Amino acid sequence: MDNVAFTVSGDGVIIIDQTLLPNEERSVTLKTKEEMFEAIYSLRVRGAPAIGICAAFCLSALANKTKTDNTAEFLSILTEDADHLNSSRPTAVNLGWALSRMLEAAKKNAGLPVAEIKKLLRRESIDIRNEDIEMCKAISENGLALIKDGDTILTHCNAGPLATSEYGTALGPILLGAERGMKFKVFADETRPLLQGARLTCHELHKAGVDVTLICDNMAASVMKSGLIGACFVGCDRVAANGDTANKIGTLGVAVLAKHFGVPFYVLGPTSTVDLNSKTGGDIKIELRDPDEIKNKFYTKPMAPAGVKCYNPAFDVTDNALITAIVTQKGICRPPYEKSIAALFE
Repeated sequence: MDNVAFTVSGDGVIIIDQTLLPNEERSVTLKTKEEMFEAIYSLRVRGAPAIGICAAFCLSALANKTKTDNTAEFLSILTEDADHLNSSRPTAVNLGWALSRMLEAAKKNAGLPVAEIKKLLRRESIDIRNEDIEMCKAISENGLALIKDGDTILTHCNAGPLATSEYGTALGPILLGAERGMKFKVFADETRPLLQGARLTCHELHKAGVDVTLICDNMAASVMKSGLIGACFVGCDRVAANGDTANKIGTLGVAVLAKHFGVPFYVLGPTSTVDLNSKTGGDIKIELRDPDEIKNKFYTKPMAPAGVKCYNPAFDVTDNALITAIVTQKGICRPPYEKSIAALFE
C-alpha cells in the first residue's frame, strides 16, 4: 500500500487535498495555523486517524515557527495552537487525542531547551504516524478473520488509506486480502451529502483492483434484502465506553438494516478512537455542518429552494445493540462492550 502524503516540509505539512478527488490528485502544503484549521474543517484531510496524524504534524510545524526561546512562553503558544486546531472538528476523538499527546510530550520535557523540545515534537508526530500504520495492519488482519474469499461486503463513507496512514480500518481487511490474492466484492454507499463513498472509497478500491459497485445510500436495503451482502464494514470517529459508535451520517441506517436482514455489522477502528470519558453515545457531541453541503455542493445549480432550511449533522450514533463486533488492533470486542472495551486498556 502507498502511504497517504502526511509529509513535513520545512515548517509546512503536505497533504492530499481530498476535496478534489477522484478527478484530481493534488498535494497542498499547509503553512499557517489558519490553513491547517481550514484543511481539517473543510475535509481536505478527513478520516479520524488521518485527522489525528495531520494535527500532530501541524502542531510540530507550528512549534518550529515559534520564535521564543523561553520555555514557558513556548508551551503557552503551543497550547493555544493545539486548542485552535482541536476546535476544527468536535466529533473525531483522534484529533484531541493526538494533540494532547503532543502537548504532554512537550510538557514532560519542559526542562530541555526549546530547540530540543521542537525536535522531540517532530519525532513524536512521526511516531504517531508510524504507530497508526502498525495499528491499521493489525486491524486489517483481525478484520480479515471475519470474512472469507469471495465474500461481498457493504461499506459506508470512507475508511481506507486516505482516512488513515496505510490500509485503512474498514477497507483494510479488503485491501490486505486483495494483496494476498483473495477476491472480494464491495458495495459502496455513495454517502450523502459529501459523497465520500463515491469519490474516495470507489477511487481507492478501483485503484487497488477490487470489484466495487457504487450504490445510492437508499439502495442499501434492497441490496441487503436480495441476499447479496455477507457483512457490513464501517469505520468510526468515536467509540463510547458502552460500545455506541459515532460514524459518518447514514451509518445508523445501515446498522438498522443489517440487523433486520441478519447481516453482521462490524465497526473497525484503533483504540485511539475509544473515548472512555463518553459513557454512552449520548455523550458524543455531533458536528453540524453548513446547509449548503446539502443544497449546493457538487451541483452546478442549487437542488433546493434558496430559503429552505436544512439539517446537516456530519455523524450519527449507532447503538451498541446493532453492532456485531468492534475490531481494533488489540483484538475483536464483542458484547457486553463495557467489559470487552475496558479489557483493551487493562
